[in-house]
Amino acid sequence: MIRFGLDRLAAEADWTQRLAGRRVAVLGHPASVDAHLVHALDVLTDLPGIQLSAAFGPQHGLKGDQQDNMMETDDERDALRQIPVFSLYGEVRRPTDAMLETFDVLLVDLQDLGCRIYTFLTTLRYVLEAAARTGKTVWVLDRPNPAGRPVEGLALREGWESFVGAGRFPMRHGLTLGEAGDWFCRELHLDVDYEVITMDGWRPYEGPGYGWPVGERSWVNPSPNAASLAMARAYAGTVMLEGTTLSEGRGTTRPLEVLGAPDIDGAELLNEMHRIAPDWMRGCRLRPCWFQPTFHKHVGRLCGGFQIHLDDPAYQHAEFKPWRLVAAAFKAIRSLKPDYPIWRDFPYEYETDRLAIDVINGSPLLRDWVDDGAAEAGDLDALARADEIAWEQETQIHRRYR
Repeated sequence: MIRFGLDRLAAEADWTQRLAGRRVAVLGHPASVDAHLVHALDVLTDLPGIQLSAAFGPQHGLKGDQQDNMMETDDERDALRQIPVFSLYGEVRRPTDAMLETFDVLLVDLQDLGCRIYTFLTTLRYVLEAAARTGKTVWVLDRPNPAGRPVEGLALREGWESFVGAGRFPMRHGLTLGEAGDWFCRELHLDVDYEVITMDGWRPYEGPGYGWPVGERSWVNPSPNAASLAMARAYAGTVMLEGTTLSEGRGTTRPLEVLGAPDIDGAELLNEMHRIAPDWMRGCRLRPCWFQPTFHKHVGRLCGGFQIHLDDPAYQHAEFKPWRLVAAAFKAIRSLKPDYPIWRDFPYEYETDRLAIDVINGSPLLRDWVDDGAAEAGDLDALARADEIAWEQETQIHRRYR
């Protein structure tokens, strides 16, 4: 049976003994649970000798109740434990000196999705930088990367860092959060007391989960729209829809598993995608569909599009390329409707002077390829493949699980 970092912390005396006499804080969210679905705060409260002094919440909050981008969470006080709960997605996104003064050791227990744009990655960077500056200790209680080890997408270009771009990761980076912390420490030359409580029994190359322990652990939403393993697998592609006028399915029961808009014909779109980039369509099942969002983009309007199915025998882990799949959808729309207003111009994660799609991709390269009528699938593939190969080689030293 697999044991996550939290399970090992609670079960192995060596870890808890090292926390004796030190003030302990937790950075977590609703998915910060053990094998019995007991939250990390409760696990630590029940451990003898642990002095729980504070809690922190990332984007969407410790409770996971905030729905969308730039919906902030206030600081509060935990009435049960009588400790402060600080928001790292409210008035500040980096821990302040006053926050840092409340603990000696910060336990980071966040279920990540393995995608550069998922902001828990950036919050980890900010926490590590603050700890290096103030001499605090950071432990990551490691959890699976549910998208597994495959690497895909363009790397973030220099100068394009943002809250959804913590470093030059490709879109789908293939690391656990603990491994990403290793990369930050090396890349940023951080002199920080950093450790990872690794998992026992995580086998990211084995099916049926290829990253998530299907049948062993319940899925708990780490954020409101991370509703399933299928969403986690598709997210490195479907998250790009946030920078477009197309619906990503917010306001439906399948957020970030569907794509559509009121003026899109799903069957026609899929046919054009197959013409443009047939190799990018493999490893999943694609079904034309209709949906009507109850909130967010195109609320109350009937949208045509398609759903990405990743929970049946058609799913082939090594072949599925979500970033390329959604890129093909953009290219197909541009081919079918040359004047279609794909790109959404609005403030995105506090970035107001750059298009959201470029912030999401860490450069304008994807958008430039879509809008260039002469560009072909092989042009984007060549750019991305160079970044993917370089990242896979660079991060081998950080991979703690084989």
